[in-house]
Amino acid sequence: MLFKDLSQPYTRGQALPGLLRQRILILDGAMGTMIQQYKFSEEDYRGLPGNPRFLNHPGDLKGNNELLVLTQPEIISKIHEEYLEAGADIIETNTFGATSVAQDDYKMPGLALEMNEVSARLAKAACAKYSTPDKPRFAAGAIGPTPKTASISPDVNDPGARNITFDALRTSYREQIEGLFAGGVDLFLVETIFDTLNAKAALFALDEFFEETGERLPVMISGTVTDASGRILSGQTVEAFWNSLRHIKPLTFGLNCALGAALMRPYIAELARICNVAVSCYPNAGLPNPMSDTGFDETPEITSSLVDGFAKDGLVNLVGGCCGTTPEHIRAIANAVSKRKPRAFYREDAGAVA
Repeated sequence: MLFKDLSQPYTRGQALPGLLRQRILILDGAMGTMIQQYKFSEEDYRGLPGNPRFLNHPGDLKGNNELLVLTQPEIISKIHEEYLEAGADIIETNTFGATSVAQDDYKMPGLALEMNEVSARLAKAACAKYSTPDKPRFAAGAIGPTPKTASISPDVNDPGARNITFDALRTSYREQIEGLFAGGVDLFLVETIFDTLNAKAALFALDEFFEETGERLPVMISGTVTDASGRILSGQTVEAFWNSLRHIKPLTFGLNCALGAALMRPYIAELARICNVAVSCYPNAGLPNPMSDTGFDETPEITSSLVDGFAKDGLVNLVGGCCGTTPEHIRAIANAVSKRKPRAFYREDAGAVA
């Protein structure tokens, strides 16, 4: 992968590097958690009765949250605005599973490009509504993992088996990137990484896009430590994960999902020690709890207190929430860290310490 021309100005999101040195930035919280609270039916996912476009689509569509940008766009916009009103500087597009690979599960691979462009436009419109000269807002193109992985066998009896190739992933991610860029995103976020080879396919596709188009946007990278072993699912420690992707020179590098903030702390501390770029952290709201309204056990007060501990100890530059977090969690986090200083960091392309 190239990512060589670091002297070229960003096409969009130019203010982000400077803002990360001035204060701790706030990412939004969970999109899926907010969607679940609407208890949408199969008909709602299809956009019925008002939108007959998917009336006769074969197979169930309930659960395809990315489709909602086409069938329930007002709700997706409302969720974006709730996070912005709560204090988010950056909101993610509703495109976590908007690749042709993931959409194939719903027999909708051909809609991936449209989903990404429309989702980006919704997020950008919300950002425009809430941006001010003192507090600009940014839309991050969310690039999630796919149901198929390049380095993990789907068959326990055949460790060498694979259900997708690197090139197929790269092609699918490239389509997603093109849709997100066309919709106007300010940066890209390759997130919830549990297979580093999948992430490399997405990053390779980004590099190709930048090289071929001459455009350049900030890139954020976020992995997922799946359990107390301190490793991502494909086997890397957080240090190995950083070293395998540090050549990308991302805007931020960090962790999200799988764990609550308390369990995530040692791994964020490790990244803060070794990374020469801004560190991000957006944990789940603790552990799953089916008795909770959000499905997780931490209140906004608990999550924000834990995240504030990271900020107090100089570990982070960007914080937010993942599964189980709501606008109330993000508001509490934003308030808690508002007086904390961001972690000092060094970027090879910047050539100076913050």
